[in-house]
Amino acid sequence: MRVICVVDDAVQRSSPFWGEHGLAFLIETEGGRLLFDTGQSGTVLLHNLELLGIDPETIDALAISHAHYDHTGGLPALLKQVSPGMPLYAHPDLFRERLSRREGKVRPAGLSMTRSELAAQVTLELGATPQETISGLWTTGEISERPEPGGSSDYHRMREGDDFVADAYRDDMALVLQTDRGLLLLCGCCHAGLLNTLAHVQRTFEWPIAVIAGGLHLTSATADDLGRAGDVLAAMPALQRVYPNHCTGETAFVTLTQRLGPSVVHPCPVGTVLEF
Repeated sequence: MRVICVVDDAVQRSSPFWGEHGLAFLIETEGGRLLFDTGQSGTVLLHNLELLGIDPETIDALAISHAHYDHTGGLPALLKQVSPGMPLYAHPDLFRERLSRREGKVRPAGLSMTRSELAAQVTLELGATPQETISGLWTTGEISERPEPGGSSDYHRMREGDDFVADAYRDDMALVLQTDRGLLLLCGCCHAGLLNTLAHVQRTFEWPIAVIAGGLHLTSATADDLGRAGDVLAAMPALQRVYPNHCTGETAFVTLTQRLGPSVVHPCPVGTVLEF
């Protein structure tokens, strides 16, 4: 089994890969290949897939963590090169309008394709409960219990009647890969909150988490919240590695490294390959 970072904000120095604010992972198991999110643009996504030697036609399934453009922007270009009718796994709230409000201006921030446009090219597998995608790889389903702080941004909005209200992030989901060492938790943006996501996975899958990777959305977390997140991770007996990227934030990366140690916390730029 392999997990490859295809799109991220960061690339290694002198790397031929391209970076952008966005995220995509390719997961390979004996059951096939799944692409988790598509980054912000088809240009970067397809360039990096080509460098990795991944033909889009060999991708068996897609999964989307949530609707924001930096996770879905590569979809239109990708769909021109994949097999028609492939399954796409996501939350039913994927098609709700997402907006960004900054300096008094409101702009689209969600999926650029309509439901009918997407349904004409893929088989939509929308569910709020966990779904198995390819063998051994599951969506978390909706993370509905959120007593801990969420991974929110003040400018994220959605329309409710004539008003713009804070994005509820109901569609935010992660992936869970079953390995011999325990579960790999692969996060898109963790808008539901890292600690809420961890608790949901442990309740739902009843198996220890060994690896955490992806966007943890700790950029706006307070020092106290970062400290608590580090304490919770440090208390997880089976946790062996953490690979934060995308929206985790540099301060959070340093804090987690100090709390867990550099042997546990590793960067995860484009081209990173995790093998099991």
